[in-house]
Amino acid sequence: MTDAAARERRTANWAAAIGRPGQPVYVAELAGEIVGFTSGGPAPQHPGFDAELYTLYRFRRVQGRGAGRALLLTLAQDLHAAGAHSMALWVLDVNPSRGWYLRQGAREHGEKTVPVSGGQLREVRMVWDSLASLVAGEQQLSV
Repeated sequence: MTDAAARERRTANWAAAIGRPGQPVYVAELAGEIVGFTSGGPAPQHPGFDAELYTLYRFRRVQGRGAGRALLLTLAQDLHAAGAHSMALWVLDVNPSRGWYLRQGAREHGEKTVPVSGGQLREVRMVWDSLASLVAGEQQLSV
């Protein structure tokens, strides 16, 4: 668990993000409880791509039940309706979600190394070249 200061920073960041024009935030609910969330918007870290998937998280207990895919598709539909044609994100190379993104139709497109205290992290760019295809279900998806 993180400390109180980190929780306060995250709370302030989400409070600022929710409702920010052009940066939609969605939550998934199950029986009235939030079980996942996603956010996205402009892609300044991804030249040549229109939108970025900033966050996508779902509780482990709902994984495999379609919540992540529903969040991804809802965000993609919103970004596409706002004029985005493509979407990208950075994911740690060791993150198991990397395979999930591939199964949702993304492809790997480059990598970067991020220095951190005591070492470095390797991130892989995942991209969807066509949000129209993703939201239309034309890309081969598997859950």
